[in-house]
Amino acid sequence: MPAPVSRRPDVKETLRLILDHLEDMKAEDTVTIDLTGKTSIADCMVVTSGRSNRHVGSIADRVVEGLKRAGVPDARVEGKTQCDWVLIDAGDVIVHVFRPEVRAFYGLEKMWAGGSAGRRRAS
Repeated sequence: MPAPVSRRPDVKETLRLILDHLEDMKAEDTVTIDLTGKTSIADCMVVTSGRSNRHVGSIADRVVEGLKRAGVPDARVEGKTQCDWVLIDAGDVIVHVFRPEVRAFYGLEKMWAGGSAGRRRAS
């Protein structure tokens, strides 16, 4: 009998999982930006904030753990050493977790959303 094939979640399911974990971890000011037609690097981007370096690191850890459990074992993470800005590349969804002042400095959502604020999720 062949080994069961694991199913990687699609973009919508991956995004839903990420947003659920961000909400559980009390991430703040979460914005989802549709990148369709803007770039080939991903279909959407999530930008959110944690209150401190420790909170940013904990948020990123929870998201990565949740992705692994859901069938996305190859998510790449950068920025965990300082936790000012942690990037999680989950393939079709990219997540940026910032401390608020670092997020304000870089202004990613303004650059990628092109004037529209994107979709905010209550936090």
